[in-house]
Formats: sequence, C-alpha cells, structure tokens
Amino acid sequence: MAHILIDITAAVRQGAGIGRYARELTRAILKMFPEHCYTLFYAGPARFPPTWADVPYVRLHSAPLPERGMVWLWHRLHVPIPLEAFTGPADLIYSPDFLLPPTLPGRLTLLTVHDLSFEIMPETLPEPLVAYLRRNVPRAVRRASHILADSESTRQDLVRLWGVPAERVTVLYSGVEPHFRPMEDPEQQARVRARYGLGPWPFILTVGTVQPRKNYPRLIEAFTALVREGIFPDGHLVIVGEKGWKAEGTFEAIRRSGLAERIHWLGFVADEDLPVLYSAALAFAMISRYEGFGLPALEAMACGTPVVASRTSSLPEVVGEAGVQVDPESVEDIVRGLRIVLEDPERRAALQAAGQERARPFTWEAAARRWYEVVERLWSAFGSRREGQRVS
Repeated sequence: MAHILIDITAAVRQGAGIGRYARELTRAILKMFPEHCYTLFYAGPARFPPTWADVPYVRLHSAPLPERGMVWLWHRLHVPIPLEAFTGPADLIYSPDFLLPPTLPGRLTLLTVHDLSFEIMPETLPEPLVAYLRRNVPRAVRRASHILADSESTRQDLVRLWGVPAERVTVLYSGVEPHFRPMEDPEQQARVRARYGLGPWPFILTVGTVQPRKNYPRLIEAFTALVREGIFPDGHLVIVGEKGWKAEGTFEAIRRSGLAERIHWLGFVADEDLPVLYSAALAFAMISRYEGFGLPALEAMACGTPVVASRTSSLPEVVGEAGVQVDPESVEDIVRGLRIVLEDPERRAALQAAGQERARPFTWEAAARRWYEVVERLWSAFGSRREGQRVS
C-alpha cells in the first residue's frame, strides 16, 4: 500500500476543461485502485465540493491560504515551503494542472501538461498570463519525474518546443462520462431548451470558454453565411462556455452578424444538461485554432451528434474519420463542413454512428488504468515505492 497525494485544486475550482479532467480522472483513480491511501489537497474556496471523494481511504486537506494566496506563495514569490509541510509525506505527488508545488528533495512527482497554447498562440492570452505560464510551466516540467500529455500533438509540442526527451512524456487521453449518450426524449429536450431560453428551432452547438483560441468569430461568420444563403434558413447557433479572456471579439462578431437574435451564449451549463443539448443539436462545431485535446468533440460524438472539427493540433486524433475536418482559418471551408452535415441526411446518419463508435474506447476508467501504469513504472524505475500506513 502506498500513499498518493493529488492536488485537486482545479477539480474544486473550475467547472469545465481542466476542472472536469481533474475531477473525473481522480474519481476513477480512487474507484479503481482502493488498495492505496490518498490525500487530496486543494486550495479553496471550493466551487465544486469534492463529495465524490467521500471514501474511507481518502483524506481531504485544504490549503492554509485560498488559491490566489497559494499561487503567490509558490509560483510568484517562489517561497520553497514544500507541500508535505501541510500534508505530510507521500510516495507520489500528482498535479493534473500544469504546475508543481515545492516538494521535499527526491520526491516522485507526476505532472499533466494539457497544451502549450501560451507558446504556440501567445497572442490569444493576456500578456501577464503568458509571462506567468512561460516562467512556471517549464520549471514544473523540468522538476517532474514524468509528464502526462493530453494528446500526441501536445507530446510533440513538448519535445519540439522545449526539448523534453520523448521518453519522459506519456500520452493520456481523456475520457467521456457515461451520462454522455443520446438523449432523445422530446419532453426532456423541451425542458432543457426552456431552461436556457431556447425555442424548438434547429441549432448548431459549440462548447468551450469564450476566448480567441476557440475561433468563435469565424464560426459566427460561417453560420451567418449558412443563414443568408438559405442553407440553414431557420437555424440558430448556441455557444456554451464561460466568458474567458479577450472575449470582446466574439461578442462584437455576434453584433456585427446582424443575427444576434439567433446566436445564443448560454455561459456555463450544468453537466447534467449538456448531453441533452448535444443530442438536440443538428451539428456540433469545434473549429478551434489549437486544442490540447478537445473533449467537447468527443462528448458530442458519444451523444450521437455529427461533429465538424478543425484539422489542426490534437483534434484529428480525437475525431479521426468519424467527423468532418475543416481548415479553421477558412470561413469558406467551415461552411463546407457544416453543409455536409446539414444537407446530406445519409452522411449525417453515418457520422452519428461513426462518432458513437469512435467515442466508445475513451473512458475515464481507461485513463485511470493508463495513469496507474505510469505510476507503477515510476515506482519500479526509481525504486521509491514504500509501504505506508493507511490514513485515518
């Protein structure tokens, strides 16, 4: 039995994206490997309380300062107070969110790097955030015993841009939760539509934080063309995602389209409602300029929704031949991809079936098994697996 420490700050603080990754992967690890004891450390306040961690072999440990305070202490001031000073020792420390706290010398550490957008597209992020990440993420990568990347694309970015030895990086794909499945009950769809102010009309759906990398202005331009040209005359566009940085361009594009009444920004949507929205959509569009993985495209496929996605970065790994791939820099090509789904019922049905088949192997249980394989290799290679005492 070993003692594993996981930083779940992202899991309790962030709704989508990395927050979901940290929650679901941690949940699966705890469920599948109960022979170990775990300390789950987080800096609050907890927006999503970790009720999923209420099992006997898990101890929750909150930080002495809120999240902002711990960031300043560890990653801005670089005060070398080790994490173990707050939590006690552990056989392995895992951080699922880019950064590692200070640790005692010789401690085995595992780190997830989701993407290198701040290196590849720094103009899409606020300058202070780019500077912060460029200062701290490479530092964490150098210190980590091993690195997990969300995709082969991100793994190659780490090798190409930072010279990280390929053998130090393992690809660990995200999973899809079981409740992401086709939800075709008309009454259920009507309730969720009413909850978010959506009428009975057909719509294209996109999911992701509103920020430049998501490329929403081009999607809005493509949607406008579909309506103006009579291809999608009664259609609407639904955007799900919290407002991020540099979001003004997206909202300006909505105003400039002349179709603001048909473009609906819902903000954050509860997890239980997402499968219904995916299932109700005629098409799902993820035409990001860069993604470390692109989980919403996978969720849409699991729900039987045909996907139009960028042929850049990691998205071809996720979508494969089960979706329509387009050039995210070309509005004309985005229109082409959406037309395939909207105008060809046979192709749409084929994409629905292929998408569900494609999504099936991507489970959080498979991700947890992959995670544990890496952990066991680390313990074996470093000879650091120590029998511990179950935490009471």
